[in-house]
Amino acid sequence: MMKKILLAVFLVLACASCKRSYDVCVYGGTAAAVVSAYSAAQMGMDVIMVSPDVQIGGMTSGGLGFTDIGNKQAVSGVARQFYRKVGKHYGKLEQWVFEPHVAEEILESYLDHPGIKVLRQYRLEDITVKNGRISTITVKSEYGQKNVSAKVFIDCTYEGDLMALSGVSYTIGRESNVTYHETYDGVQLMTGHQFPDGVDPFVERGNPESGLVWGVSGQSLLPDGSGDSLVQAYNYRICLTDSLENMIPITRPDNYDSTRYELALRLIEAQPDKRNLNDYFIWSRMPGRKTDINNRGGFSTDMIGMNYSYPDANYALRKEIIRAHTDYTKGLLYFYGHDSRVPKELREQMLQWGYPKDEYVKTDNWTPQLYVRESRRMIGEYTATQADCEGRTSIADGVAYAAYNMDSHNCQRIVVVKDGIPMVKNEGNVEIPGGYPYPVSYRCVIPKRDECVNLLVPVCLSASHIAYGSIRMEPVFMALGQACGVAAALSVSSPSNIQDVDVDALQAILSENPYLDGSAPEILIDDTSENVLYSGSWSRTRGATGYGPSYLESKAPSAEDSLIYRLPEDLDGDYSIYSYQQIRTGLNEKMAYYVSNTSGLLMEAFFDMDRVELAGQTSGEWFYLGDLHLGGDQRTEIRVERGTENKPTRADAILLIKR
Repeated sequence: MMKKILLAVFLVLACASCKRSYDVCVYGGTAAAVVSAYSAAQMGMDVIMVSPDVQIGGMTSGGLGFTDIGNKQAVSGVARQFYRKVGKHYGKLEQWVFEPHVAEEILESYLDHPGIKVLRQYRLEDITVKNGRISTITVKSEYGQKNVSAKVFIDCTYEGDLMALSGVSYTIGRESNVTYHETYDGVQLMTGHQFPDGVDPFVERGNPESGLVWGVSGQSLLPDGSGDSLVQAYNYRICLTDSLENMIPITRPDNYDSTRYELALRLIEAQPDKRNLNDYFIWSRMPGRKTDINNRGGFSTDMIGMNYSYPDANYALRKEIIRAHTDYTKGLLYFYGHDSRVPKELREQMLQWGYPKDEYVKTDNWTPQLYVRESRRMIGEYTATQADCEGRTSIADGVAYAAYNMDSHNCQRIVVVKDGIPMVKNEGNVEIPGGYPYPVSYRCVIPKRDECVNLLVPVCLSASHIAYGSIRMEPVFMALGQACGVAAALSVSSPSNIQDVDVDALQAILSENPYLDGSAPEILIDDTSENVLYSGSWSRTRGATGYGPSYLESKAPSAEDSLIYRLPEDLDGDYSIYSYQQIRTGLNEKMAYYVSNTSGLLMEAFFDMDRVELAGQTSGEWFYLGDLHLGGDQRTEIRVERGTENKPTRADAILLIKR
């Protein structure tokens, strides 16, 4: 009997460590990982997704419900489908603000796929690489160890652990402006999320001998544009609720230390006119009476300077850093609600909020995902830089679009002497307006050919610090994840190295089959289309507030005004029709849309700005015009007429979705 038991144990252990070969292995539990795995599986691949994370979805399900969009035209493919699924949950076409559990449920649904096997909470331990090709990774969890073999690997982690272990070149920190001929890389002492002048940095005010207040570094300020190894601050995107029925009170956390928040008191003292929580936190409301809280001002949820060792740290050290961020953030919430030195107005506001019972139920109602804004960055076949963000490059092999500002949170908190007075200042914050969609090269997600030939890296991709700050948004990571999933499938099917994937074929698949399910692509008629005819006072205006880089505007009505969108002639079926409407004060609040063909008027719809509610980081929404059956050889047109108000009128894209 004992021999049989020992044999059974041996077989279990052997099975736990046995190798099985897959077409594609995706490492990571982020939203990009989900989309990568789903995309490869939809292309017919046998896929395994190995997630080291407690929860699937990364920041998308980890509290970042106030989506960083940039420009909606940049959100494509399965990423757009995801936000449409979120919209369906809330009764809209698409939705950019959402509760964490809603995002998690939708992302999990993508993994319910016959071509995908998921290993949860397995982290990378070792890797086998021969002649620049990864053959096997060894992953481990509390359940044991497994060896996973695959033809192509995709690293979708925020940290780039698989990339780093494979021997691919990468960098950490900020380049000098000289490196890539940039302006906003390196050290930047700007005014955003900054302390006002005069906040004393010493424990005993005015006494340098007493030492520096917690959170202030003794490092000297280097010249603007200098390179260094510093990493922009991490934080948590915090989900709270003011629903008494769904609320768990914010209590004093373990390792609470009120001295960590001395600078918060000094900041409040320096701003006597600011007595609202929104002055010290970006307090964004989510559905379900919840929040997505982010960093604001000189001292907030960003734990500046406490993450420098995180990118290259081992798991034990990362765990310590994550715990320190958790203690700091929970302590900050408790401090604002309970410390008698905090003004009464702020304390009373904070006490209205608590942790939601229905979120993060497996992790004590606190998100398991630290916001790792930037970690390692690959040095690949091509490095995206400020020039790409500004549209000054010509990228023929784009596989996704980015559209956010060039953005970096602060990297250090130091002492600056101004007019002979030492004071606290934050350094590293950059917010340079942009918002125009620009392509991200396929070469940004592949290593150099002589380093690895079967690895794709859509998250820790090849970009300078300041370009990464524009690209590093969850919808873009998802779109790049889809491109990598499809590219992996093409590489396996060829077979070929990932550097030799036919990018034209990849781009065609992403364009012609964006959801990878064979459904008809949506039909977009943007203002730049040859099927848009306009005259009179209508003119094209370049601006980031529309859908894409431009829109049509009529500033003064005239008798010659005419604006017509011609629909494609080969349409056959039932379609839902939408117009993209900018919702801005000072614009004409009413517009009329008349759909007709040679048979006469088919439909009329009227836009009223009061009927559209903006949600999230957007200046416009798709406005539903109605449903229409299209077919036959007749030319169908949509004629746009402005309202009667003597205000500027803007018209943008028309969208047709086959029902």
